[in-house]
Amino acid sequence: MAKQFDGFEPAHQAFIADQAIYFVATAAADGHVNVSPKGRDSLRVLGPNRLIWRNLTGSGNESAAHLLRVNRMTVMWCSFTTRPLILRAYGTASVTHHGEPGWATLDSQFPPDPGARQVFDMTVELVQTSCGYAVPFMDFRAERDTLLRWSEDKGEDGIERYWQEKNRLSIDGFPTGMPDDRG
Repeated sequence: MAKQFDGFEPAHQAFIADQAIYFVATAAADGHVNVSPKGRDSLRVLGPNRLIWRNLTGSGNESAAHLLRVNRMTVMWCSFTTRPLILRAYGTASVTHHGEPGWATLDSQFPPDPGARQVFDMTVELVQTSCGYAVPFMDFRAERDTLLRWSEDKGEDGIERYWQEKNRLSIDGFPTGMPDDRG
Protein backbone atom coordinates (compact mmCIF):
# COMPACT_ATOMS: atom_id res chain seq x y z
CA MET A 1 0.00 0.00 0.00
CA ALA A 2 1.34 3.44 -0.92
CA LYS A 3 2.15 5.86 1.88
CA GLN A 4 2.45 9.61 1.51
CA PHE A 5 4.68 12.06 3.41
CA ASP A 6 5.03 15.84 3.48
CA GLY A 7 8.78 15.53 2.89
CA PHE A 8 11.77 13.21 3.09
CA GLU A 9 12.15 11.38 6.37
CA PRO A 10 15.59 10.14 7.52
CA ALA A 11 14.81 6.60 6.29
CA HIS A 12 13.98 7.99 2.83
CA GLN A 13 17.26 9.91 2.73
CA ALA A 14 19.20 6.77 3.70
CA PHE A 15 17.41 4.80 0.98
CA ILE A 16 18.24 7.47 -1.64
CA ALA A 17 21.90 7.46 -0.60
CA ASP A 18 22.06 3.70 -1.27
CA GLN A 19 20.71 3.90 -4.85
CA ALA A 20 23.03 3.95 -7.88
CA ILE A 21 20.32 5.18 -10.24
CA TYR A 22 17.29 7.46 -10.14
CA PHE A 23 14.78 8.60 -12.74
CA VAL A 24 13.53 12.11 -13.52
CA ALA A 25 10.18 12.73 -15.25
CA THR A 26 8.86 16.00 -16.71
CA ALA A 27 6.22 16.99 -19.23
CA ALA A 28 4.92 20.12 -20.88
CA ALA A 29 1.18 20.54 -21.42
CA ASP A 30 1.63 19.07 -24.90
CA GLY A 31 4.35 17.12 -26.64
CA HIS A 32 6.27 14.18 -25.29
CA VAL A 33 6.64 13.09 -21.67
CA ASN A 34 10.28 12.62 -20.72
CA VAL A 35 11.70 10.07 -18.27
CA SER A 36 15.48 10.01 -17.91
CA PRO A 37 17.70 7.66 -15.94
CA LYS A 38 20.40 9.45 -13.96
CA GLY A 39 23.50 8.06 -12.34
CA ARG A 40 26.95 9.05 -11.21
CA ASP A 41 27.25 11.27 -8.16
CA SER A 42 24.63 13.77 -9.29
CA LEU A 43 21.97 14.17 -6.59
CA ARG A 44 21.85 15.73 -3.13
CA VAL A 45 18.97 15.84 -0.66
CA LEU A 46 19.39 19.20 1.09
CA GLY A 47 16.47 18.89 3.49
CA PRO A 48 13.06 17.33 3.92
CA ASN A 49 11.63 19.40 1.05
CA ARG A 50 14.60 20.15 -1.17
CA LEU A 51 16.85 18.23 -3.49
CA ILE A 52 19.25 19.24 -6.23
CA TRP A 53 20.51 17.19 -9.12
CA ARG A 54 23.16 18.05 -11.64
CA ASN A 55 22.42 17.45 -15.30
CA LEU A 56 25.33 16.43 -17.48
CA THR A 57 25.64 17.19 -21.18
CA GLY A 58 23.71 14.70 -23.24
CA SER A 59 21.77 14.28 -26.43
CA GLY A 60 18.61 15.91 -25.05
CA ASN A 61 17.63 18.69 -22.68
CA GLU A 62 13.97 17.89 -22.14
CA SER A 63 13.70 18.64 -18.40
CA ALA A 64 14.89 22.22 -18.85
CA ALA A 65 12.47 22.81 -21.74
CA HIS A 66 9.52 21.31 -19.88
CA LEU A 67 10.08 23.36 -16.72
CA LEU A 68 9.93 26.57 -18.75
CA ARG A 69 6.43 25.57 -19.88
CA VAL A 70 4.99 23.64 -16.91
CA ASN A 71 6.88 23.65 -13.65
CA ARG A 72 6.46 20.13 -12.33
CA MET A 73 8.88 17.27 -11.82
CA THR A 74 8.89 13.76 -10.40
CA VAL A 75 12.03 11.98 -9.22
CA MET A 76 11.87 8.23 -8.58
CA TRP A 77 14.18 5.69 -6.97
CA CYS A 78 13.60 1.95 -6.75
CA SER A 79 15.48 -0.80 -4.99
CA PHE A 80 16.98 -3.52 -7.14
CA THR A 81 18.80 -5.17 -4.25
CA THR A 82 17.37 -5.41 -0.76
CA ARG A 83 13.91 -4.70 0.54
CA PRO A 84 11.46 -3.92 -2.29
CA LEU A 85 10.64 -0.21 -2.31
CA ILE A 86 9.77 2.53 -4.78
CA LEU A 87 10.17 6.13 -3.62
CA ARG A 88 8.86 9.13 -5.55
CA ALA A 89 9.27 12.83 -4.89
CA TYR A 90 6.80 15.23 -6.53
CA GLY A 91 7.31 18.95 -6.81
CA THR A 92 8.47 21.97 -8.77
CA ALA A 93 11.96 22.95 -9.78
CA SER A 94 14.13 25.75 -11.03
CA VAL A 95 17.10 25.33 -13.32
CA THR A 96 20.45 27.08 -13.13
CA HIS A 97 22.56 26.79 -16.27
CA HIS A 98 26.35 26.61 -16.38
CA GLY A 99 27.79 30.09 -15.89
CA GLU A 100 24.61 31.73 -14.58
CA PRO A 101 24.40 33.45 -11.18
CA GLY A 102 24.29 30.77 -8.49
CA TRP A 103 25.89 28.14 -10.72
CA ALA A 104 29.20 27.91 -8.85
CA THR A 105 27.50 27.43 -5.48
CA LEU A 106 25.15 24.70 -6.72
CA ASP A 107 27.76 22.94 -8.84
CA SER A 108 30.21 22.88 -5.92
CA GLN A 109 27.93 20.33 -4.23
CA PHE A 110 29.21 17.72 -6.72
CA PRO A 111 32.56 16.36 -7.89
CA PRO A 112 34.05 18.27 -10.85
CA ASP A 113 32.76 17.22 -14.27
CA PRO A 114 33.56 19.02 -17.54
CA GLY A 115 30.14 18.15 -18.96
CA ALA A 116 28.10 19.70 -16.13
CA ARG A 117 25.33 21.67 -17.87
CA GLN A 118 22.65 22.55 -15.32
CA VAL A 119 21.60 22.07 -11.74
CA PHE A 120 17.92 21.53 -11.00
CA ASP A 121 16.75 22.74 -7.59
CA MET A 122 13.56 20.93 -6.64
CA THR A 123 11.04 21.91 -4.01
CA VAL A 124 9.51 18.64 -2.85
CA GLU A 125 5.80 18.90 -2.09
CA LEU A 126 4.98 15.20 -1.68
CA VAL A 127 6.96 12.02 -1.07
CA GLN A 128 5.32 8.67 -1.72
CA THR A 129 6.48 5.13 -1.11
CA SER A 130 5.08 2.01 -2.72
CA CYS A 131 5.91 -1.67 -2.53
CA GLY A 132 8.15 -2.39 -5.52
CA TYR A 133 7.30 -6.10 -5.31
CA ALA A 134 7.59 -6.54 -9.09
CA VAL A 135 10.94 -4.74 -9.44
CA PRO A 136 13.57 -7.36 -10.33
CA PHE A 137 16.77 -8.02 -8.42
CA MET A 138 19.79 -6.61 -10.24
CA ASP A 139 23.42 -6.16 -9.31
CA PHE A 140 25.32 -2.90 -9.68
CA ARG A 141 28.74 -3.47 -11.29
CA ALA A 142 30.21 0.01 -11.76
CA GLU A 143 29.63 3.53 -12.97
CA ARG A 144 30.20 4.12 -16.69
CA ASP A 145 32.92 6.63 -17.49
CA THR A 146 31.92 7.00 -21.16
CA LEU A 147 30.21 10.40 -20.76
CA LEU A 148 33.07 11.77 -18.66
CA ARG A 149 35.66 10.69 -21.26
CA TRP A 150 33.48 12.14 -24.07
CA SER A 151 33.26 15.49 -22.23
CA GLU A 152 36.98 15.57 -21.54
CA ASP A 153 37.73 14.82 -25.23
CA LYS A 154 35.37 17.60 -26.39
CA GLY A 155 36.94 20.20 -24.10
CA GLU A 156 35.26 23.38 -22.88
CA ASP A 157 34.84 24.94 -26.34
CA GLY A 158 33.54 21.69 -27.83
CA ILE A 159 31.00 21.29 -25.03
CA GLU A 160 29.79 24.86 -25.53
CA ARG A 161 29.37 24.24 -29.29
CA TYR A 162 27.50 21.02 -28.56
CA TRP A 163 25.11 22.84 -26.21
CA GLN A 164 24.34 25.42 -28.89
CA GLU A 165 23.91 22.82 -31.65
CA LYS A 166 22.11 20.04 -29.78
CA ASN A 167 20.69 21.30 -26.46
CA ARG A 168 18.87 24.56 -27.23
CA LEU A 169 15.59 22.92 -28.26
CA SER A 170 13.65 19.94 -26.95
CA ILE A 171 12.54 17.13 -29.24
CA ASP A 172 9.22 19.00 -29.50
CA GLY A 173 10.98 22.24 -30.52
CA PHE A 174 10.58 23.98 -27.14
CA PRO A 175 13.40 26.31 -26.02
CA THR A 176 15.47 24.86 -23.17
CA GLY A 177 16.59 28.14 -21.64
CA MET A 178 20.25 27.68 -22.51
CA PRO A 179 21.80 31.15 -22.25
CA ASP A 180 21.66 31.98 -25.97
CA ASP A 181 17.91 31.29 -26.29
CA ARG A 182 16.69 33.55 -23.49
CA GLY A 183 16.46 36.57 -25.80
